[in-house]
Amino acid sequence: MTSANPPSPIDRQIEPLGFEKHDHASCVSDTLRTVEDHCARDGIRLTPVRRKVLEILLQDHRALGAYDILDRLRTEGFGSQPPVAYRALEFLVGHGFAHKIEKLNAFVACTHPGAGHSPAFMICRNCNTVAEAEAAPSRGALGDAARAAGFVIERAVVEAEGLCPACASHAAEQTPE
Repeated sequence: MTSANPPSPIDRQIEPLGFEKHDHASCVSDTLRTVEDHCARDGIRLTPVRRKVLEILLQDHRALGAYDILDRLRTEGFGSQPPVAYRALEFLVGHGFAHKIEKLNAFVACTHPGAGHSPAFMICRNCNTVAEAEAAPSRGALGDAARAAGFVIERAVVEAEGLCPACASHAAEQTPE
């Protein structure tokens, strides 16, 4: 059985994911399959602990700290030493399968693994749900400022904090008129 090649990162439009309702089971299984295919194609080892960490990160689109991940790994029988979690996270981030959210000192699964992109993160300050969207750092005000300074942007991470639609709706319902 042959399968069609996935669209290239250039052909694929990157939509925000995390706040809207979606088929989460498919979201998780599709992302795992994409990562497994990427690893097989590039000869990268996706060990059981690395895969489990990715599964943990995919569970609910929330940023998780390394010790939260370690606690979940421990309950799954993967060990309780911090290097176990940190090595897996380093691998996942290094290969573009996860991102570190600097503001929270936590990690999220990449919703577009294998796609070359500059992520922008929308972080709910109430529930810590994180949505990932595409940023275009070379365009807009940042790109203009960089060009004016003769600076070449190689990497930029945008982290915006606010309220997700569910928390904003809840806050609006709680506000007396």
